[in-house]
Amino acid sequence: MILAFDTYYFDQKAKTVCLEFSQWNEDKNFKVYTEIIENVEEYIPGEFYKRELPCIVSLLNKIDLSTIDVIVVDGFVYLNDDQKFGLGGYLYEKLNKHIPIIGVAKTNFASIENNKKAIFRGDSKKPLYITSIGIDLEEAYKKVESMHGDFRMPTLLKELDRLTKENV
Repeated sequence: MILAFDTYYFDQKAKTVCLEFSQWNEDKNFKVYTEIIENVEEYIPGEFYKRELPCIVSLLNKIDLSTIDVIVVDGFVYLNDDQKFGLGGYLYEKLNKHIPIIGVAKTNFASIENNKKAIFRGDSKKPLYITSIGIDLEEAYKKVESMHGDFRMPTLLKELDRLTKENV
């Protein structure tokens, strides 16, 4: 199984949503997990993981991880080519390096060049940026490339983003 996470922040709260699905090219069949946490940490540039990691871990505690093959996060695994951890790297460590993490970011992070791949989907001139840990970067790239959808954002990641903002 595959898990994909995203978090939306509002009124000092965080709504984290996770989609669980079995195939990379899935577009409809998925399970939704969601949780709202109050009093989340403030955003600190370069330390985003301190804000989002507790939200993801809290929701992960409600999911049976024994069948999970990989987790997709909205963000970077590494922040530079010296492999300084971003959200995905810290999550990988928190999970005792048992579940590979793929980071899918919508905006570039200039201090990382070698440990990321840009993917252009659909007719978009703006890429998504793929990083990974516990799984080869090329394999991670191919998995994201194979995700359903004709546009920049794969169908399920777009649905994930929509669900984070729903009813808040």
